[in-house]
Parts: sequence; structure tokens; C-alpha cells
Amino acid sequence: QVQLVESGGALVQAGGSLRLSCAASGRTFSSYAMGWYRQAPGKEREFVASISWSGSSTRYADSVKGRFTISRDNAKNTAYLQMNSLKPEDTAAYYCAARRFGTVAIGADDYAYWGQGTQVTVSS
Repeated sequence: QVQLVESGGALVQAGGSLRLSCAASGRTFSSYAMGWYRQAPGKEREFVASISWSGSSTRYADSVKGRFTISRDNAKNTAYLQMNSLKPEDTAAYYCAARRFGTVAIGADDYAYWGQGTQVTVSS
């Protein structure tokens, strides 16, 4: 069992930056791929980014490519999402997820564990 806790969400102006963190419990964090998803009010949850167990492979949604960076620190059992050049359309609840396999994945069904989410609001 893995428990995930997100933090770092906030209200920020357009063009600003935030770094989200996802702290994981358990000894097997380093073997799991991690993902970030987001869900805006009235919309479906959408994929944002994924990182492999080693950090050597990443994948991004087109809407965030070049602005967001996913990373991880296996020694700290923590994954991160650095978000730069934020836009109002990035406003959403952001969720981290852990996948039992070590390779990146886009589909939400590929992830077994989910955090409770952290709210990001970008004002124009």
C-alpha cells in the first residue's frame, strides 16, 4: 500500500510559477512510476505528466510541454511538478498518482494509488 500526499497548491497570477510536491509512504516508491493529473470544475480528469521509476523517462501533455517539469527524488520518496508560465486554464485540482510498474503511462487506469489533490488557481 502506498499513500500519497500532495502539497504546494496556491493562488498565483498568470505568468507565475509553483512547485507541487507529492510525498509517498512505503518502501517501494523508487520502483513506481509517478504521474500528475488535474481536474478542473466540470471537466474530466486529464493527464499532465509522468516519470519513470529512475527519472530517466518522462512524458507530458501537449498543453503543458515546455512549461511544466516532472521530477523525483527517490531518497526522499517525493515527486515534484514544477509549473512555470502558468495560465488561467491551468486552474484545477492537481493529483499525483503511483503506478506499480516503473514505466511512464498516460492512462489514469494505469495508476493504482492516488493522492487527495491540491488546488492550483491561476488568476488573469
